[in-house]
Amino acid sequence: MSEHANGNAIGNGHGPRIYGVSAEFGSGADLLLAARATREAGFTRFDTYSPLPVHGMEEAVGQIYTKLPWIVFVMGISGAALGYGLQYWMNVIDYPLNIGGKPLNSWPAFIPITFEVTILLSGLTSALAMILMNGLPRLHHPVFNTPGFARASSDRFFLCIEADDPKFDLDSTKAFLEGLHPDAVSEVPE
Repeated sequence: MSEHANGNAIGNGHGPRIYGVSAEFGSGADLLLAARATREAGFTRFDTYSPLPVHGMEEAVGQIYTKLPWIVFVMGISGAALGYGLQYWMNVIDYPLNIGGKPLNSWPAFIPITFEVTILLSGLTSALAMILMNGLPRLHHPVFNTPGFARASSDRFFLCIEADDPKFDLDSTKAFLEGLHPDAVSEVPE
């Protein structure tokens, strides 16, 4: 097995540490087949890069579902409770005003502010949580060092197996990727 350095990349002590190994494909169909084969071979830490969406890629890669919707939901409920609770406290407890004999707790009047605070907290939470969960801002990613990767935004398709995958071994991973018949296989320096 390879030597893992801090669980992120491997190195042999002589050259640069590597992030992983990538394979370049000429079509989305080839990339989809390669992603399925990679998943079936037992690799779990890999990603695909393409200039356009490839139907079925989420299932082939084994896209994990995020906790972001639940975080936003909880913060939305918290926002609704905060908006309503703040208005209730101000109008019923802190400074009650009897206007025209109407009840102090007039919930229909509280709905606009409750809605606005719900949307405010949900929106801010979704943006901030997405940024934090994606590890942003990251201005440079090691996969950008892959030879020819600039074409991933125009006409090439890439699959990269990361070095911190439990099954990763530099030589056997390269041999596995070459068995998928890509146009090129290359190491991705960190």
